[in-house]
Amino acid sequence: MRFVISLFRIIVGLLFIFSGLIKANDPLGFSYKLDEYFEVFGMEWMKSLSLFLSIVMCALETLLGFLLLIGARIKLTLWLLALMLIFFASLNFYSGYYDKVRECGCFGDFIVMTPWQEFRNNVIMLVMTFFMIIKSNDIRPIFGRTIENILVVIAAIKCIAFPLYTYNYLPIKDFRPYAIGKNIQEGMKLPPGAKTDSIQMVFIYKKDGKQIELTPEQIKTIDSTYTYVDRKDKMIREGDKPAIHDFSITSVDGSEYTDDILNNPNYNFFIVCYDLDKTNKDVFGKINDFIKLCKADNISVILLTASADQIEAFKKETGTDVDFYTTDGTTLKTMIRSNPGLMLLKKGTVIDMWHYHSFPSYSDVKAKYFNK
Repeated sequence: MRFVISLFRIIVGLLFIFSGLIKANDPLGFSYKLDEYFEVFGMEWMKSLSLFLSIVMCALETLLGFLLLIGARIKLTLWLLALMLIFFASLNFYSGYYDKVRECGCFGDFIVMTPWQEFRNNVIMLVMTFFMIIKSNDIRPIFGRTIENILVVIAAIKCIAFPLYTYNYLPIKDFRPYAIGKNIQEGMKLPPGAKTDSIQMVFIYKKDGKQIELTPEQIKTIDSTYTYVDRKDKMIREGDKPAIHDFSITSVDGSEYTDDILNNPNYNFFIVCYDLDKTNKDVFGKINDFIKLCKADNISVILLTASADQIEAFKKETGTDVDFYTTDGTTLKTMIRSNPGLMLLKKGTVIDMWHYHSFPSYSDVKAKYFNK
């Protein structure tokens, strides 16, 4: 019996640590997923708390997993784990049953799971956790109380410090399709053997005041009591999507420049500001100097944003003299977890990227990449 309890402790503890660290590696990305849930539940007013909740949940998951492994505060730990699992299971069941959210975000961009897949995992871990609650008197702490208290304090500090660091200086490990070394054009292609969308043509008829959908085979059997209403294509099975399926670069007047910019054989910079209203403008003194030095060396630099209607006001406020292009806001938030953020590319391949908190000097970038 003790072997089973120890096995459950290891499984649940490590899974919570793994899940917490994966999300803590990209707390801003997890906050975007929380925003999606708040929209689904009509709780847009909670969006202002998304980042705070993201960091707290990441830290709590990791800490509880660690406490379970060392057997610290075991009854409190197990009940907190059970409550979290009940919450996650309820959320995933609702999302899956009503088809509200397609990806649960439980393991960030590292492992993409549907709500139903994660609901199954939640239920399995919940069963193991309740078993441990029943047998909690058989679980002994690994360390004495003094050492345990020291370890808990150190773990709590690190669990909070890690997501704060990655929020301010980009994820340590980037699992997104725009990560350093990834090629954007390649990411826009479907892999060999990918499944395509399965579409079926259906006909809409009205009978007894109700509309029903009929396949071409079924309409052969209907009589004059059915009244034709419409025809449509219905998605039967959604096919695979390329890792990057919504990337485009257009000028303010609507002209398409995606291929021209991505096929640039020379080094070029993207300054990414997904929302100009939320962009940190204090750093633009340094960015403007960076732009001037780029232009002096004929290095292309453009600014990508989703806020087309704010461009002129932004230029006046920041004094930024650079070409602005528009791109989907969600795409820009995925490209780099910083607003503004800087990306260096060459022929569509991401060479490097920087958070505005660690915005580089042009001389450092030039010495590292351009003088080779």
